[in-house]
Amino acid sequence: MIRIAFAVSFLSASMAIAATDTVWPEQAKRINADVETILQRTSTPGASIAIAEHGRIIYSKAYGLRDREQRLPVKVDTYFEIGSITKQFTAAAILQLQEAGKLHIDDKLATYLPDAPHANEVTLRQMLSHTSGLPEYLDGPNIEQVASNPATFDQLMARIAGKPLDFAPGSRWSYSNTGYILLGRIIEIISHESYRDYVQTHLLKPAGMKHTFTTSDEAHLPNMAIGYRHENEVVGRAPTISETFGWSAGFLVSTVGDLEKWNDALMNGRIVTPADYALMSTSVQTTKQGDAGYGLGLFVDSINEQPRVGHTGGSFGFTTANEYFLKQQVQIIAFTNNGDNPEPGEMITTAIFNDLYPDIAATAALASPGEDAAVTASAKAVFAQLQKGVEISANLTARLNGKMKAGLAKRLAGEFAPYGHPSKFVFKGQRSAANLKWFDYVIQFGPGSMLKFAIGLDAAGKVASMSFG
Repeated sequence: MIRIAFAVSFLSASMAIAATDTVWPEQAKRINADVETILQRTSTPGASIAIAEHGRIIYSKAYGLRDREQRLPVKVDTYFEIGSITKQFTAAAILQLQEAGKLHIDDKLATYLPDAPHANEVTLRQMLSHTSGLPEYLDGPNIEQVASNPATFDQLMARIAGKPLDFAPGSRWSYSNTGYILLGRIIEIISHESYRDYVQTHLLKPAGMKHTFTTSDEAHLPNMAIGYRHENEVVGRAPTISETFGWSAGFLVSTVGDLEKWNDALMNGRIVTPADYALMSTSVQTTKQGDAGYGLGLFVDSINEQPRVGHTGGSFGFTTANEYFLKQQVQIIAFTNNGDNPEPGEMITTAIFNDLYPDIAATAALASPGEDAAVTASAKAVFAQLQKGVEISANLTARLNGKMKAGLAKRLAGEFAPYGHPSKFVFKGQRSAANLKWFDYVIQFGPGSMLKFAIGLDAAGKVASMSFG
């Protein structure tokens, strides 16, 4: 629950922005400093940001370079690949077709694509919410090389042919690009239009979006950013995912200003009905994991205990974030031309939110009561070992050490090492589950960069399990 002082701080900050319809100079100074720090920490060449209220951009700024080799600067109207933010458009298209009485999201996939993998087992709603359990078509060796080449729908489906479901549909949540490729094909079958034409006619045009294209248009777009990513610890150009490979899961290219037009149209009934937008922005429930933290084409979660709805996007050379904070009624958009993980795009939107509402950020950084200093020290030590890829640790149980040695240590090092050195471990509470005593933390690394991390101790005080994300 939010404390009274916390609520007062939130109201003051919110009204301060609304009263001026702009960002105060001291806020802009903090934002600019934090964005520059994030770009430097992550070796990100450039970024473009926008902050909007009620569909109107109140602050936008560009940073760094859209092209490192030619030293060309990013501008606020620079084009970036927006990756999986495309999924908002696909989900909205499906709901439009349902509103027209042409399909129903609780129908089985087999109703429209009887020959698709697991067509009789999954529903459209489950594909929209990433609860279908469908295997991932982007998995596999040399994916950058493979996905840079054109592919037909049948070729994409061949990548998952014969593979079992990852879990029973509806029981769990796991991000699935496959489901959104299938949804794109359903849009074509039902509408008798290509997916690209449908998006242009029924989504972009009603939203007034004149600066949104696809990855196949990049060579012809003036002011198009070049995508980069780290490979062998060196920043280099990233390949571009083919329009037909990313397709309805992530092939759009846009500007921050054009994307805000989409946000305004989507939330205000010009794309789908208010009831359907509420459906998109309401988290689904799974049978085994409970709240999925995802609606239909939109993440539904919180930052600093403040609810937000939106989506991130990542391609080989870009990371982006498009987040709406419900209590504050503020939209924050960040595009970057760095495809690394952890994602600079989401770091920037988080940092901007903290800069706009510093009292909220300060409250969130406070430790919960009941912290055990010895356990926190153990959590810090374990995380440091995970970042280094240590396979055997005295802090872990024999069983968990076995998993580390079998390859888990290497995988987690790849996950955690890019975060860099933690600046703070914030204790967030204690709980009991699965015969373990769990201790929850938020690890902070710098502006906008944080990670939820928990350790589960057995009766002997050894770490028997961990969770993160």
